[in-house]
Amino acid sequence: MIDCQLREPVLVIGYNRPRYLAAVLDRIRDAAPERLYFAVDGPRADRPEDDADVQACRDLVANVDWPCEVHKLFRDRNLGCGAAVTAAITWFLDHEDRGLILEDDVVPDPSFFPFCAELLDRYQNDDRVLAVSGSNVVPRGHLSQPDLPYRFSQIPHIWGWAVWRRTWSQHRLDLGVWQDKLDAPTLWTRTGGSLTGTLVWAGTFEMVSQGLLDTWDVQLVFASMISGQWTATSNVNLTENIGSEAATHHPASQYITQPVGQARLPLDDVPLVLDAKADTWTRIQHFQASARARQALGLRSPRFRKFLEEVRHLSRGQRSV
Repeated sequence: MIDCQLREPVLVIGYNRPRYLAAVLDRIRDAAPERLYFAVDGPRADRPEDDADVQACRDLVANVDWPCEVHKLFRDRNLGCGAAVTAAITWFLDHEDRGLILEDDVVPDPSFFPFCAELLDRYQNDDRVLAVSGSNVVPRGHLSQPDLPYRFSQIPHIWGWAVWRRTWSQHRLDLGVWQDKLDAPTLWTRTGGSLTGTLVWAGTFEMVSQGLLDTWDVQLVFASMISGQWTATSNVNLTENIGSEAATHHPASQYITQPVGQARLPLDDVPLVLDAKADTWTRIQHFQASARARQALGLRSPRFRKFLEEVRHLSRGQRSV
């Protein structure tokens, strides 16, 4: 018996992992959202085994057995990670002003839903805030104020998150010549004057622009860097990523997150201040900054090499102060 349905809409995104998707839907059932958006990418033409798995994911819409308005987006052909997820979120937010987003390997704690709903309300009209995240990868000892229910981060973590149409509209899948929109001094500032941090994100943006990385979440980071907006991020990990062995872009070590806990509701007000300590830990440990910085230094685009020279100049100037 459902006592109270979640009023915020939920988008769940799947592809070819019906076992994982079923687990996510089981947890969504506990929240019983009034409106559910169900997006499944199409099978790959060169992978005949995809047909049955993709169909099995589509069939899971029958598991929606609570009073619910269901919207479906089933692709006939495979769009790939970057385009499929981007299109699904855009489709969702073409119909809704805001909502919660779960991919097929992210199982939320029940408190994830009211946590996101409360912060979507709290920062609805605050242009300083980009998104809300229920995922926390940072150990308690590396949070500036661990007793607060959430913090603000420059990096939007997307293993269970929520967003408004007003901020998603800043997302662009094609980074193109990204340096025209994000210069070296701005990126340097956004990373707190960190040489490795600047190299990590400059290199990652460059890889996406060259088509070496098919993703969509890097572009969300890019949008946050341009705007200077932060993500309200839970200090308690509210989601479990169950898809580590099938990771597309992340080594298994990045799936060693914090134990799943519960949000303390209602949420106390939190000062809108960046938790630089937590972001530094995330950059060094979660994003493996040293290795990624070396990777960035290996990229040979002439324009990118010029950008790196500007970064080195900023670094030398900081050391001279």
